[in-house]
Amino acid sequence: MTVQLHNPETASLKVTRHHASNMAVNLTDLSLPQLEGLKTQLDQEVEFLTSSIGQLKVVQTKYVEAKDSLNVLNKNNKVTCMLVLNVPATQMYVPGTLNDVEHVLVDVGTGYYVEKNVEDSKAFFKRKIDFLTKQIEKIQPALQEKHAMKQAVIEVMNMKIQQLQQSQQASQTGTTKA
Repeated sequence: MTVQLHNPETASLKVTRHHASNMAVNLTDLSLPQLEGLKTQLDQEVEFLTSSIGQLKVVQTKYVEAKDSLNVLNKNNKVTCMLVLNVPATQMYVPGTLNDVEHVLVDVGTGYYVEKNVEDSKAFFKRKIDFLTKQIEKIQPALQEKHAMKQAVIEVMNMKIQQLQQSQQASQTGTTKA
């Protein structure tokens, strides 16, 4: 089931179940418990989308850093580096130099490494960065829509709570007059 903000002015949502039938639901027609359930669902969806974007940005940053680190390599200097060995519970740093600065090993995923020249490696990282950017751009509108829907639900909930409080106050003043 997907929920979309159908008409912000009338506080109605478009609900799609199993991609077969569409129906518009006016939020003011829902009871307070139903609105709370919808708000909880929207909270979870917003949290999931926000987490997804965060994870994509972390991976994107790693690719940017990897691409930038290739700029240090050039034929004129043999790069002195520190090799990090991960030994259980400790890390060891071993000094070293790179004799071949024209080729690097690139982690292409799931534990596979491919030897590439520096320019091909930069192109590989650029493609990955561009792909992640597009994925983030695809998710961003959905996140904004979920935020807008959540705000609409909160506004209707607040309106219903205020109406409930007013009716309770009216009934209390009616019983104290009698």
